[in-house]
Amino acid sequence: MTLWLSRRRAFAASLLAIPELAPRTTRPHAQTGQSLIDRVVYEAISPVMEKHRVPGIAVAVTVRGERSLFNYGVASKESGQRVTEDTLFEIGSLSKTFTATLACLAQARGDLVLSDMASKYLSALAGTSFDKISLLNLATYTAGGLPLQFPDNVIDWDQMIAYFKRWRPIYAPGTRRLYSNPSMGLVGYLAARSMRAPFDDLMERQLFPALGLTRTYLKVPRDRMGTYAFGYAKDDKPIRVSPGIFDSEAYGVKTTAIDMIRFVEANINGAIPEVTLRRAIAATHTGYFKVGDMTQGLGWEMYAWPTTLDRLLAGNSSKMILESQAVSRLAPPLPPQKSTLINKTGSTNGFAAYAAFNPKKRLGIVILANRNFSITDRVTAAYKILTSLSDVEK
Repeated sequence: MTLWLSRRRAFAASLLAIPELAPRTTRPHAQTGQSLIDRVVYEAISPVMEKHRVPGIAVAVTVRGERSLFNYGVASKESGQRVTEDTLFEIGSLSKTFTATLACLAQARGDLVLSDMASKYLSALAGTSFDKISLLNLATYTAGGLPLQFPDNVIDWDQMIAYFKRWRPIYAPGTRRLYSNPSMGLVGYLAARSMRAPFDDLMERQLFPALGLTRTYLKVPRDRMGTYAFGYAKDDKPIRVSPGIFDSEAYGVKTTAIDMIRFVEANINGAIPEVTLRRAIAATHTGYFKVGDMTQGLGWEMYAWPTTLDRLLAGNSSKMILESQAVSRLAPPLPPQKSTLINKTGSTNGFAAYAAFNPKKRLGIVILANRNFSITDRVTAAYKILTSLSDVEK
């Protein structure tokens, strides 16, 4: 049985007053543990929301199969529409965990091999640097220095192909990690090409439904636009993500906290009926490179458990996003581990997202917000919640 809890709290005077809602429970004996979860989440999220003037946040927690959902604030400051279970948030680079899952699914089905060179799957790249750069290099940001974003003058397919053709690695592939949207974006595109269907179609018509995600989109349908939150940048003007090359593959998912915690649970327990998809999800937890205390998986980033907050913050720091880092290749790759903390951040100009889970403890959390606030504060809040709940009895 699952347990859903939806809370709205009153925050500081600078925020809108939010009436508290009574919990809805399907398990009468769960009230004690649920009161603890309610308090722990509120104490972690309330100061963050006030500090960064976040209009709305949705938090979902899973504790050994018991789910809780907390909705705070508004999805739109202009209309005053509240955050609810149906509110769609942009999750930015957390989308890469879905892209990695699709790539692993393509491999599990025999459509591609991640150790193959990228040019094998796109003839336009033959004779370029991508003859010596594998899909695995691309998926772990170790291609040799692909940048965080495409240059501003790359705005269509032809310009993107021309850019890749003339690009040359700064470092030998597999020696340094530099976080990159074009890198994972190309993985998603080539995976979809190997499966002989457009990326968006594969995600929205196959992967999301197979994961049981009914409110997750790349292109929000017209009849769901009313539940799509507005994000808020520093100028406090409402904003949503703009189209771009590989936007779907790298940062384009819009979803609810409910759907994201379902995805987290699928990663925790592998409770997916379809065997091939189950194998693909597990494959994203394979470790390929060590970067300090962080192990780079596919989409996900991992830390041996127990870990400290300082290690998590170092692994999610701006330095890890913006600067190249020396890596140590794991040979053979590290199989999925139970005693680990697996996480990923995501941001767009107006939104912030974070997901983290511990398979051994069967704990997971998702934080979605309609303001791009500090990664440090996202990770800290999530860590406080997960460590506080690590010994809660089911």
